[in-house]
Amino acid sequence: MNNPFHSVGSLFGSGEDHIPWSDGNIIHGCEIEVAEAMSKGETTEKDKRESIMRLSWALVHSRQHQDVQRGIDMLLQVAETSMAKSTNSLLDQQEMRYLWAVGYYRSGAYSTSRRLLDRCLEIEPEWKQALRLKKTVEDRIVKDGFIGIGITAGAVIAACGIVAVLVTSKCRRP
Repeated sequence: MNNPFHSVGSLFGSGEDHIPWSDGNIIHGCEIEVAEAMSKGETTEKDKRESIMRLSWALVHSRQHQDVQRGIDMLLQVAETSMAKSTNSLLDQQEMRYLWAVGYYRSGAYSTSRRLLDRCLEIEPEWKQALRLKKTVEDRIVKDGFIGIGITAGAVIAACGIVAVLVTSKCRRP
């Protein structure tokens, strides 16, 4: 253990989560694709659904919180529609759960993300993408826990310092 700060630094990581990002151009292209699929009479339901899933993917991988939330909401709509029509295959359910997990991770709802990933991994335990995201989510939960503990400890130390100053100043008064 040559450098004790290295081990602390590695606990907090580099901030990279290795999940791809999308940008406004990708989202815009997917929005056009969905609009075209919805307006064409000859487009199959499967093609419409696939274009919506691509847009959902782009949205939950965005850096913009409102896009991520829109992606989560869109996935919920797709799931409700699919359940009503009984058109949801197991693979589609897995893909939606994974995308929800990405969206919830990006929006800071780590426990919800982890729960969705656990469901994915119950069905397909060796799914590398889900395993990688679950590790990322768990690392983030640990990191946030340490930060919370540090903030709490700092507040307790500050409160003790204030009490000590007040007690000391009262003892010095004649």
